[in-house]
Amino acid sequence: METVAAVSRLGESHPRLETLEIEAPRAGEVLVRIIATGICHTDLRIHAGRGLAVPRPIVLGHEGAGIVAAVGEGVTRLAVGDHVVLSGSSCGHCTSCQNNLPSYCYEMLPRNFGGLRTDGTSALSHEGERVFGHFFGQSSFAQLSIASERTAVKVPKDVPLEILGPLGCGVITGAGAIINSLRVRAGQTLAVFGTGGVGLSAVMAARLVGAARIIAIDVLPQRLALAQELGATDVVDARDGDPVPRIRALIGSGVDVSFNTTSAPEVFTQSLECLAMCGLAGFVTAPRGEWQPAMFPMLAHGHKLQGILGGDAAPQVFIPMLIEYYRQGRLPFDRLIRVYRFEQIAAAFTDMEQGRTIKPVLRVDT
Repeated sequence: METVAAVSRLGESHPRLETLEIEAPRAGEVLVRIIATGICHTDLRIHAGRGLAVPRPIVLGHEGAGIVAAVGEGVTRLAVGDHVVLSGSSCGHCTSCQNNLPSYCYEMLPRNFGGLRTDGTSALSHEGERVFGHFFGQSSFAQLSIASERTAVKVPKDVPLEILGPLGCGVITGAGAIINSLRVRAGQTLAVFGTGGVGLSAVMAARLVGAARIIAIDVLPQRLALAQELGATDVVDARDGDPVPRIRALIGSGVDVSFNTTSAPEVFTQSLECLAMCGLAGFVTAPRGEWQPAMFPMLAHGHKLQGILGGDAAPQVFIPMLIEYYRQGRLPFDRLIRVYRFEQIAAAFTDMEQGRTIKPVLRVDT
């Protein structure tokens, strides 16, 4: 079969649309007709050659939503016509997977960033040239995607697929961090550093669980305004200098929990300095360059620093739960989204890189 896909090649400013060949699904796989797919900062960094190295040429994209077009041998949980959201790849057998923590799968790196199935093959090619795919188990910057049955989450048909893709990464990470990882409780106080898709999902989730004070910190006034609309009780504009004194002016003892969605080394320090005694600081991406936490203050204050992948969520359970919150009007993640046509992928990349769009979604099937 043929599929149009956005291919990342070395030296290109953005992925470019090409016609590729794609295999039929193998045993345990499904072929998904992608309706829409979100763009994540991970896609931007990987395409630009920052962060983890991946083989080229490769089809990126890991927030896909679509309709099952074909199923491979042995697939029983999904059928042709089912609506699905695609999540990251995991083995299903290791200790982490058995404990419903697939983001910490012992095979996470090769499965999600290796560009190949675990047997060393790719479903994608171009005139005999192998094109790497299977990015996060999906490579959803394409009209058609091969995914494992395990990682395709069946979703209700009454919610538009156009808005559901970001549930697979950005929204599940932010909301899951609050609900699962940091376990923010009703009445607690929280500081969220960075109000992109992950940070604003965290703000909405914190309101949902009943946090008493939710402080959003950013350098973009329009995003701070949206954070307030979505549940932040207070906002701090970091353009005006170190936000820690202003956070402590709001909550003198410091916040119970902080959540850092940025890669700025100074923000990692601030996310610890704003904590109350025995406070917990969560983060979702590595700091740029060198960063060394001040260990004695952490020890003396009982602070804890926690890394978080995928919101510590089991997508098969958590994504349907997020959809139900959305239906109830309690998690309006659609307000983060701006839709682009597939051929506008360059503009979508640029707008996200420059902060003009919080969560770009490519409408692939028109």
